[in-house]
Amino acid sequence: MTKNRTLMQYFEWYISPEENLWRKVKENAEHLKKIGITDIWLPPAYKGEAGNKDAGYGVYDLYDLGEFDQKGSIETKYGTKDEYLLAIKELQKYGIKVYADIVLNHKMGADEKEEVFATLLDYNNRNVEMGNLEKIEAWTKYTFPGRKNKYSSFKWDYSHFGGTDWDELQKRSGIFRFCGRHWNADVDTENGNYDYLMGTDIDFDNIEVVEELKRWGKWYLNFTGVDGFRLDAIKHISAKFMKEWIDIVHCEKDILCVGEYWNRNLDHLNNYMNETNNEIPLFDVPLHYNLYEASNIGSNYDLRHIFDNTLINTNPDMAVTFVDNHDTEQGQALFSWIEDWFKPLAYSLILLRKDGLPCVFYGDYYGVPSQNVSSKSYWLNNLIILRADYAYGEQIDYFDDKNIIAWIRKGDSQYVDSGLVAIMSNKDSGSKYLNLGEEFSNAIFYDYLGNVENNVILDEYGNGTFSCNGKSVSIWVRKPKEKNDILDI
Repeated sequence: MTKNRTLMQYFEWYISPEENLWRKVKENAEHLKKIGITDIWLPPAYKGEAGNKDAGYGVYDLYDLGEFDQKGSIETKYGTKDEYLLAIKELQKYGIKVYADIVLNHKMGADEKEEVFATLLDYNNRNVEMGNLEKIEAWTKYTFPGRKNKYSSFKWDYSHFGGTDWDELQKRSGIFRFCGRHWNADVDTENGNYDYLMGTDIDFDNIEVVEELKRWGKWYLNFTGVDGFRLDAIKHISAKFMKEWIDIVHCEKDILCVGEYWNRNLDHLNNYMNETNNEIPLFDVPLHYNLYEASNIGSNYDLRHIFDNTLINTNPDMAVTFVDNHDTEQGQALFSWIEDWFKPLAYSLILLRKDGLPCVFYGDYYGVPSQNVSSKSYWLNNLIILRADYAYGEQIDYFDDKNIIAWIRKGDSQYVDSGLVAIMSNKDSGSKYLNLGEEFSNAIFYDYLGNVENNVILDEYGNGTFSCNGKSVSIWVRKPKEKNDILDI
């Protein structure tokens, strides 16, 4: 049995440029390997419209990885090109796979404006026209004067976009679809058609655009040496294009990838995966919302249904599970932050079960000082280690009580003393009488998290009573003959 993989999202929205993220992740590579992180998702590395203050999603120049004096800085929010490349190499030196976050849906911060004929659309239904064709001034020319054609001489103009959200002529915002363009049909149906998201919307029906983005993808993969991609906002991008793009990049290297399709409706996720031939695993957004509701409803939430209508439950091989991310933080458009009391339960549910690739959020691990969010590394370290060393073998669920659930992992002989019992409550303290099998006869178990002090001694048949405190989780593992204190990293 191969070692369990654990992904970490190594950034949060409010991280400051002064933290120099590329240097930080390089310095922490050995530590991340030690606790059991196998994969790292790094933020967008190219220049955004706000220069070194841009989180990377206001895409300006895909070829500027912190190398050129553009948008007020040479470096990006996270550092310089050389620091980025060194960070990737250091992570890979420790066997950690690196995912680059890429945004192909839109561009922002154009160098020049153009006169364009466009039609204003209804914001809530992008299929409905609100007026006649009219002339606007749109910021659509991207010439990248600071880069001077290095890496690519391709220049963008209005012919490469489907629409925009600003008319400079009349200083007004809105959704303007350019004359002769139409929205792609193979996108999410929210707002009638959710092709348009923000900025100048890239037209994937334009062959010049398609070929340029394929060239860029191959260049990026070879130039940076990353192992894969986190694909941003794919619900707004033609599924046909994304499949073609992934196939082309795959020809360069056998890459890993995960897509962000933000919709809690499982049918939408399954439809997208079908359209892309199951080549793009997706973040399990429905599970995130189940966890969010469980944290807010508290003891009235029925934990037996925590995995209902989720990707991990219906298509586990294609599920990347997570608790929170940069978009769910306070102040963000998708705010749905999970309450602190429930976070240990939520992370146990994604880290210690057999299915899916779990993702640990930087903001939970290191904290978010600007939002008064404290670091959870003191217990997250232990859960990540438990996944790496103990969470193996057959899984048996005991989801038989609305407030207290448990599961057993039977272990694997390849990993010494592996196997565990997880038990959690969203209400009062409690226990379950469980059978682990005769292979665990007379074994002594202790709570690795230290929440319950007393040991559990199994009988000759492998039976024992395992407990947890109220609104808490305990992870019970076999006690070795000589046990050191709980690992404190």
